[in-house]
Amino acid sequence: MDNRADRIRSVLAARFAPLHLEVVDDSSQHAGHAGARPGGQTHYSVLLVSEAFTGMNRVARSRAVHAALEAEFAGGLHALALKLKAPSEP
Repeated sequence: MDNRADRIRSVLAARFAPLHLEVVDDSSQHAGHAGARPGGQTHYSVLLVSEAFTGMNRVARSRAVHAALEAEFAGGLHALALKLKAPSEP
């Protein structure tokens, strides 16, 4: 899989069995900023709704997603904007 967004979707789907998942490549909005690279695929927004987040606080949810995407961060992923929710949350 060459597309980082597809790899992120695949990893998050496998790890969190989401009820809803959106992954958006925001890299073009960060050209010239720290961590930006020619060709993009460095900055993403993620909306993830999963039962796995029930009972977890915001920090624990973020840590779980970052741990799941450790290989992507090692390979050039620079930033994630995360919206992580349990199904019962608005």
